[in-house]
Amino acid sequence: MKSTYISILTVAVMSLPVISCSNDNDPQLTHRDWDTTTWFAPTDEASPSTFYKPAVGYVADPMPFYDPKAGDFKIMYLQEYRPNQSGTYHPFWCVSTKDGASYQSLGEMIPTGSIEEQDAALGTGSVYYNEADQTYYTFYTGHAYRPDITGYGEMVMLATSKDFKTWTKDRALLVGGGDVYSHSDFRDPMVFKGDDGKFHMIVSTKKSGKGVIAEYVSDDLRNWDMAGDFMNMMWDRFYECPDVFKMGDWWYLVYSEMHDAIRKVQYFKGRTLEDLKACTANDAGLWPDGHEGFLDSRGLYAAKTASNGQDRYIWGWCATRAGEDNTAQLEWAGTLVGHKLIQHEDGTLTLGEIPAVAAKFGNAQTPKLKSVEGTANLNGDQLTMEGEAAAVFGRLDKHSRISFTVKTTGDEDNFGVSFGRAGDVDKWISLVVNAEGVSNRKINMEQQGPAGIGFLGNQDGYLFERPIDNVYRVTIVVDNSVCAVYINDKVSYTNRIYGMAQNCWSINSYGGKLEISDLTVQSY
Repeated sequence: MKSTYISILTVAVMSLPVISCSNDNDPQLTHRDWDTTTWFAPTDEASPSTFYKPAVGYVADPMPFYDPKAGDFKIMYLQEYRPNQSGTYHPFWCVSTKDGASYQSLGEMIPTGSIEEQDAALGTGSVYYNEADQTYYTFYTGHAYRPDITGYGEMVMLATSKDFKTWTKDRALLVGGGDVYSHSDFRDPMVFKGDDGKFHMIVSTKKSGKGVIAEYVSDDLRNWDMAGDFMNMMWDRFYECPDVFKMGDWWYLVYSEMHDAIRKVQYFKGRTLEDLKACTANDAGLWPDGHEGFLDSRGLYAAKTASNGQDRYIWGWCATRAGEDNTAQLEWAGTLVGHKLIQHEDGTLTLGEIPAVAAKFGNAQTPKLKSVEGTANLNGDQLTMEGEAAAVFGRLDKHSRISFTVKTTGDEDNFGVSFGRAGDVDKWISLVVNAEGVSNRKINMEQQGPAGIGFLGNQDGYLFERPIDNVYRVTIVVDNSVCAVYINDKVSYTNRIYGMAQNCWSINSYGGKLEISDLTVQSY
């Protein structure tokens, strides 16, 4: 696939007003001429309003659960400051949301321990509300700064609350690897109730140097008995932030693979818990679908789910990039991003847009074509493109939602979108729906333009089946520098792209013929 373009040609007859940014109150923007294709440095908000980031610091390792008492989702997370305090860091902070589209900060919930205690630093865990004693239980990882004092680098610890405001640490409850599991890798406890009526806790750890998920069972959430290995981790992999739940007739394990070559959120499925456990027995690799259970791109990590009994959502963090450089590797921690979990008839899972997020974008606008390359013709909301072509549209707001439908005429035609395009730049970021043979597609991230370096490694999505009718229904949600792409309820692609907001964007053809309809841009 070719990845270069000729220079943008401004079409005089198409010099129409561009999308306004009337919500901008930054005095630095007052004198900008928005009716140009000149590159503008974006002015990201301290905290986005479609997704969530605290005004100070970043979100890491979200731990969502549905609070039946309050009737909302609460999402604990590790508060990442950059820099963190030495030795004692990552206290649990929390946000609440009714719908996954608006968030309220609840501040710090569980503080770190002292420098000499087992929980000098906190690590991922899970929250469970026990109706029997009307108590909230948060199980978390205690990272010792002085394991020579405690004897363990990591242990599972507990804090409880009656009102979800005041939390008490139970210093008597400590679950460690003992003589079976690692003392230094023993983390990310997740508690769920099984079909047997017992409480189950799974822990990511190692056994004889190989990654495993250990299982413990309890009748009262306080006294835990070792139940052996829940699941082996295949090869040299390590499954972080495991999340076990039942959805309909299927049991699932959602996890984040920390291996640097993968570093994505994946899942396994089984009709029973035993079937689920067998997915990795003897490194079998009984994948749940045709793309190894990947749920999103490398841009989403440490994602876990929660359900209100009707819908199940998943929250992870979208990483930042050092120096706000789109070609730099992703950093640890970032912005809280939520998606809706979609269960298909065969039990497979994909991610889609949260309905309340879509409803948030109430200001619909007619996209304004600013320039074209090659053959691109716009008639209302109908766009046709042939060969190597690009249709460049006016500026995006900080919060934008783009939607359109693409029909390709060939089974191997590629298309994509670009962000941060301008008449005075020679490189920009593109997301390319790339043909991987006739049957499969994958979203790649590229730096295109005359000075672009092309494909950006470790930023691509996962394989998905080409639609039989070659029709792609595309939705793109932009919140400052966070981008979430959805295609046909089959594909989710989350990533960090600086320079999207307040700059032009384009739809691109890479050969063949495209028919694009229902083109809409919304904002709020």
